[in-house]
Amino acid sequence: MGKTTYDFSGRVAAVTGGAKGIGRGTALGLAEGGARVYILDADEEKGAEAAGGQGDFIHCDVTRSAVVKTSFDRIAEEAGRLDILVQSAGGFWKQTITEETTEEEWDNVVTLNLKGSFLCARAAIPAMRKEGYGRIINIGSMSGVTTQAQASPPYSAAKAGVHALARTLAFELGKYGITANAIAPGTTATERVIAVRSPEQMKQIGAATLIGRIAEVDDMVGSALFLASEEAGYITGQTLYVNGGRYMH
Repeated sequence: MGKTTYDFSGRVAAVTGGAKGIGRGTALGLAEGGARVYILDADEEKGAEAAGGQGDFIHCDVTRSAVVKTSFDRIAEEAGRLDILVQSAGGFWKQTITEETTEEEWDNVVTLNLKGSFLCARAAIPAMRKEGYGRIINIGSMSGVTTQAQASPPYSAAKAGVHALARTLAFELGKYGITANAIAPGTTATERVIAVRSPEQMKQIGAATLIGRIAEVDDMVGSALFLASEEAGYITGQTLYVNGGRYMH
């Protein structure tokens, strides 16, 4: 990715799920723009690698309330503030249909994608409210707004909740100078998605877009950086659809 044109100098950012995929790309973009970036992820090896001199890594399971609180308390103590929260932790690991979805699968996927977003937003709010400034960006999914390909019932339901949570946060936090928005990416060629979907599915999805190709991580990063920027200060409670024209809203 080329260097961002947004200036994040003096800002402190936390990126959950920042070890890989869209989270990692966004964390690097924020760092290139001058932000101090904390990468929060359960994958210690890849998280530390992603931080690699351009940020700080915190080993964090976003589904555990006490761990999340400790992680955000550390950021507030070390950096003295928190300006940007990008919530990219999430995903699913196998395609299924409702009839074949186990209760365990439902609980695991919904907890990671939706409860994790709630816990991290809740933990980030006090520091942002104290500064009278904040940007919260939830990474949702096109699966949370429409269904055009088989995916995962709990994932689709959870991502719909992630979009709704952004609107709720926007409603609650605007008076404190904090904006909250979501991005609904189309299928993106991250490591996780490549592992879950067949090459044939990836090809079909790419062909179904007006742009004519599957999305890459860099296609999503610019939108996240924009919503995190000063320039997006009058945008809140919105979901930005980034899918190559596969779904138009």
